[in-house]
Amino acid sequence: MSNEKNVLFTIFGGTGDLAQRKLYPSLFRLYKKGNLNEHFAVIGTARRPWSDEHYREVVKETIQSLNPTAEEAERFADHFYYQSHDVNDSTHYQTLKELADELDEKYQISGNRVYYLAMAPQFFGTIVTHLKSEKIVTETGFNRLIIEKPFGADYQSAFDLNQQIRQVFPEQDIFRIDHYLGKEMIQNISAIRFANNIFESQWNNRYIDNIQITFGESLGVEDRGGYYDHSGALKDMVQNHILQVVALLAMEPPVAFSEKEIRTEKIKALKAVRIYNEDEVKENFVRGQYAAGELDGQRFKAYRDEDKVDEHSETETFVAGKFTIDNFRWSGVPFYIRTGKRLTEKGTRINVVFKQVPVNVFKTSVDEACEETNLPPNVLTIYIQPTEGFSLSLNGKEVGQGFDTEPIKLAFRNSAEMVENSPEAYEKLLLDSLNGDGTNFSHWEEVAQSWHIVDVIRKTWDQIQPDFPNYKAGSMGPDEAFELLEKDGFEWIWQPDHWYRERGKLN
Repeated sequence: MSNEKNVLFTIFGGTGDLAQRKLYPSLFRLYKKGNLNEHFAVIGTARRPWSDEHYREVVKETIQSLNPTAEEAERFADHFYYQSHDVNDSTHYQTLKELADELDEKYQISGNRVYYLAMAPQFFGTIVTHLKSEKIVTETGFNRLIIEKPFGADYQSAFDLNQQIRQVFPEQDIFRIDHYLGKEMIQNISAIRFANNIFESQWNNRYIDNIQITFGESLGVEDRGGYYDHSGALKDMVQNHILQVVALLAMEPPVAFSEKEIRTEKIKALKAVRIYNEDEVKENFVRGQYAAGELDGQRFKAYRDEDKVDEHSETETFVAGKFTIDNFRWSGVPFYIRTGKRLTEKGTRINVVFKQVPVNVFKTSVDEACEETNLPPNVLTIYIQPTEGFSLSLNGKEVGQGFDTEPIKLAFRNSAEMVENSPEAYEKLLLDSLNGDGTNFSHWEEVAQSWHIVDVIRKTWDQIQPDFPNYKAGSMGPDEAFELLEKDGFEWIWQPDHWYRERGKLN
């Protein structure tokens, strides 16, 4: 049985960075695997006055790293067509409809359409409204909409946008993409939890002390200063990626591993996350902005000196916080999160920190008067990027006389070859959308609840003048991020800055 999909993609923003870096290479991978073959076409639209020939040359350029043969690249690119398009001009949609209908017939696509909005979010509503009014949405086949983040700037704008989109597409045909949900190790969270009794039986407040989620970036804002200065780390990372990971870690076991059941449990988990009042926000969340700094001989400029950033900007480039989940399973277990730019190392990882044994029978000293120190905790680490894998730290006996303990690590990492050859997140998510499977996408209720949680934090911060900048580029964030855990008697498990400080490479 063929797994080939008959489909016409229309990519709004077809000349953009996302389309070139992610979408075209992912479509080519699907083409090589036979998921796309003869019966597909792609229309790229944007303001630029490109020709089909120029567009195809650009597409071929974007797939060079995948080493296609010249013939293969040519055959693939022949399925691509370009239309210069003003999203506010109705006549342009009429031209688009004519081209779409022509390609539908030429490639025998049977009316199956995927519309990918790889553009600024302020155009989402306009585009969708025109898809309906100009009758581009077909009456035969499927019509699916893929939307990039951000979905709204707060709950109210997200609600209004959703209402507008729902006039045209039902919820099951709206695919709000969160590329982290396509990553191998994010998808592995469920396997680790639900396929291993050793973890699922202890995945609760009786055995887990705290959970730590770090989304660290070593880069600054690069060329995204204009966008980032109006967004900040809270909206850019916490509202979507981080809260999605919290939901996967905290949700109850679904009765079946299906889109509907997983979504139900994720929504329940997000609804159990406590929505803080202003005092609780001040107690449990901290923000930061990077100053100039030096790491390993390399100098970095301050955020306010970056291109397209306001020199008096109060936008946060770092967030750390503690989420509390009010249900039986997680009562009393803090979920610590942090994300930031210009940190010591790039790294996305989850640390599940287990409780100490009730009594440490291995004394740290033969001198009974000497105070006994705790054993290091057992920690399950899930590495999401740049490496993929997991490790479990245990306490074992040191080799030699006596019974001194030392930490040992059981570790597994996917090989470089495996990582290189595994499907890219966008490839997986595009195929999911072709299959109509929304498991790894954000449902409206998840988006809505995430905004409810984050809006209170944003509103509280907007009333307080921040003392920025408050951490050096190259460090792991402001001191308050460490104090956040210290006041609960914990510490961040991952502290890559220690290695550099010990060697005098970071002040």
